[in-house]
Amino acid sequence: MKKNIYEQLSDEELLKKRNTFRGVSIGFGIVFILGIIAFITILAIKGAKGFPFAAFTPFIVMPVTMAPLLINLNLVNKEIKSRNL
Repeated sequence: MKKNIYEQLSDEELLKKRNTFRGVSIGFGIVFILGIIAFITILAIKGAKGFPFAAFTPFIVMPVTMAPLLINLNLVNKEIKSRNL
């Protein structure tokens, strides 16, 4: 198994991937925070009694979605640091 799949990329491609991963992770983070705020607001207004469990699903799935993205971002950052870019 390869240690780092980003070793084969050129400097420009590596920087472009880092910027893409960073932008996507910031976007997902903002959407996640806005979703939590909306969810808390709805719970405060309507109450938690009888609230469907399916409404909690996005908050359970979001960390699972973010984990591979953040792992790849860390790999790209390590490769950039090793190349002194």
